[in-house]
Amino acid sequence: MSEIASTETNQTTNRTNGMLTSITHADFIGIGGCGMSGLARMLHSIGIACSGSDATPTALTESLQREGMTLRTLQDGSGIPEQTNLVVASAAIPSDHPERLAAEARGIRVLSYSEALGLVQADRTAICIAGTHGKSTTAAMLCHVMTECGLDPGFIIGANCNQIGTSRPGASVIPGTGPMAGEPGMLICEACEFNRSFHHHCPTVALINNVEEDHLDIYGSLEAIIEAFGDFAKKIPPAEEGGSLLIAHDNAHRQHITPPLHCHVSTFGWNPEADYQVIMDREVPRVGILRDGMWLVQWTNQMVGGHNALNAAAAVILAHQLGAEWEEAAEAMARFQGLDRRMQKMGTCPVHDGEVVVYDDYAHHPTEIEQTLKALRTAEDPERLVCVFQPHQHSRTRFLLDSFAESFASADEVIVPHIYFVRDSEVEKHKVSAVDLVDRLQERGVVARHIDTFDAIVAHLREHLQEGDLLVIMGAGPVWTIGRDLLEPST
Repeated sequence: MSEIASTETNQTTNRTNGMLTSITHADFIGIGGCGMSGLARMLHSIGIACSGSDATPTALTESLQREGMTLRTLQDGSGIPEQTNLVVASAAIPSDHPERLAAEARGIRVLSYSEALGLVQADRTAICIAGTHGKSTTAAMLCHVMTECGLDPGFIIGANCNQIGTSRPGASVIPGTGPMAGEPGMLICEACEFNRSFHHHCPTVALINNVEEDHLDIYGSLEAIIEAFGDFAKKIPPAEEGGSLLIAHDNAHRQHITPPLHCHVSTFGWNPEADYQVIMDREVPRVGILRDGMWLVQWTNQMVGGHNALNAAAAVILAHQLGAEWEEAAEAMARFQGLDRRMQKMGTCPVHDGEVVVYDDYAHHPTEIEQTLKALRTAEDPERLVCVFQPHQHSRTRFLLDSFAESFASADEVIVPHIYFVRDSEVEKHKVSAVDLVDRLQERGVVARHIDTFDAIVAHLREHLQEGDLLVIMGAGPVWTIGRDLLEPST
């Protein structure tokens, strides 16, 4: 029996304001993102007509059209269908966007992605995955494990995972014969802290993986970030209504977050004092979970690194708390193959005297970079580890410049293109440059260079990579195209 399920007495309380049932047509501004498209798919699956716009057609938007949604690229405000009674705007859409202004002028309610997601969660048993790092990976792992265990969760994830896809409505009620059977179906989603988006969520069960400095342009200090995570955790209902939080024993500031809570709280991590102690044999890599010094379960992780061991352990623990058997959950976790842009092995690139293995990774925060590079060096043991890293946002680069410079200790060479400009102001853009990061790296003895354009980086790599090198393409912006272009035969 699951630990959460055994404490539940009445989780059927409907927290929705009834608005979801009144929506007949939803239009999405910026529908091409993983989260926005996933939400559109979910609403479409329950009978709500959906349409949307995106500036650039992609394979993802084409798939939405094949599923019956009407899409457009023109975003001047004239294309919002007449019957629309809800507009959902991506986080990247500014308040003065023509379509947003047109919707407001017509009296159509406009919600952010996170606000709309909160409406959907209010009608479900929402499982919200929060933390500065690891949200997509852990959510995908949990979806895979629970699906393999026959629990049929719905999910919306901000990354593509071939084993599960990017979204699914899931069961309308929780299947089985246990205490949770018949309750509103489970919905797994990432709870993003950017701009306090996760404060719009309606979690029943939540995970806080870690809490660190990030989005300092929004928060200003680590203390404000911790407070925001605490406010998110306070949204979880009391334990007697099924509310539960799994939080990292270390690196999540649980001493500040958990004391005011009335939900069930459990901790996990390397520390023997955690409720669930995680053990890892880095040579295999074998992962296990202990409780009160007794083995609960073990498995072999396909995604290497200590950070992925913790992500996987959290997913297995949550799956068990939600009704999966320990051994069945562990066996499913052992079959999880990974997701796009998370330590993803892309293939091999021919060089003058052999081949070079190429990895692609989404890491864009110093801790993510350090953990990923360290894990890949241990797993692959290359003669040289060469990293192409594109900083994501000028504000993040400026606030965390020294931390970024320290995070490349496992790399032998770092190539830095231009900083990806998104969301920041033009003023912020001129406060820091890629050259500033290169200078800090060189001060620490790292071989680093700035090459501005992606084409020039591809040419440099073709010329200078050697047999025995490991190449990692890293960052949250379009830097992934370097790996794609590098693996294409040169002309």
